[in-house]
Amino acid sequence: MKLRDFDYSLPPELIAQSPAPLRDASKLMVVPKSGGPIEHRTFTDLPQRLRPGDLLVLNDTRVVPARLILARDSGGRVEALLLRRLEARRWEGLLDPGRRLRPGEKLKLEDGSSCRIGERSPAGVWSLEFEIEDGALDRLGRAPLPPYIKRPGGPTAVDLERYQTVYAERPGSVAAPTAGLHFTREILDRIASAGAAVARVTLHVGTGTFKPVRSEEIEDHVMEPERYEIPDATIQAIDRADRVVAVGTTSCRTLEAWARTGRASGATDLFIHPPFEFRVVDALLTNFHLPKSTLLMLVCAFAGRERTLEAYAEAVRNKYRFFSYGDASLWI
Repeated sequence: MKLRDFDYSLPPELIAQSPAPLRDASKLMVVPKSGGPIEHRTFTDLPQRLRPGDLLVLNDTRVVPARLILARDSGGRVEALLLRRLEARRWEGLLDPGRRLRPGEKLKLEDGSSCRIGERSPAGVWSLEFEIEDGALDRLGRAPLPPYIKRPGGPTAVDLERYQTVYAERPGSVAAPTAGLHFTREILDRIASAGAAVARVTLHVGTGTFKPVRSEEIEDHVMEPERYEIPDATIQAIDRADRVVAVGTTSCRTLEAWARTGRASGATDLFIHPPFEFRVVDALLTNFHLPKSTLLMLVCAFAGRERTLEAYAEAVRNKYRFFSYGDASLWI
């Protein structure tokens, strides 16, 4: 299939720049995959759409404050996005702008400490060696908001809290599993009262999830591997479930990677696009994704490209909020 097959028109004002006042105050579009009327709900209605025997699978990864502000000796500003810890004080990361940087150059952090940059990989990932301990980096770091969320002064303290699910436990992501941002403790309690079960997986979101597709033939795109883990209790819960509802594309990819490899932990570069046979996931809760993105392609694989783009056009007409801080959709 062609990259242009996954394009759609989105007015810029529908790109959510801030979270809803309350986590569960977002809209919820319910889309039957097989056709039929699309329903317009609010996220607080989610428990009513579940039934006994359902299993919601959440991604419990925790977003780390991975964005750092650095300065060159010349005074130029550089932003770093830390991707992976190699060892104490040594990381891999992206640097922007990185075009004129050279291996061996030292950059200054906001506390005056230094970061020495090493080699750059063909994929544009730099090795970084910091003068200070990793815990100090956490204190200096900011929420790694995606570039389409504009903050004149950069991410705020509110972003550090809201760009995180209420059930986040395991640090390691540089982007949020955004379908989970709508959940509150009360919603989770109501889901349990409805007779549905909740289980967890972990997929640490990295460049694989948000890497743009550059190839015109989508099959030529290569996903970067991302680390995942599925507890034994979750596998047992899947065996008992009547219907598995993946909360987010990351949970979906984790479950379908396990279904194909039999490995409950490791790294996956699974790229889900049409056509695709889903072996575990029966329903999908997710946000509205960027045009031409691998996330949109996953939804198209799940619900069909025509049905998906029809629903997205309906979302535009009804002024749904799009992307990370936007509204939710339930595909059943």
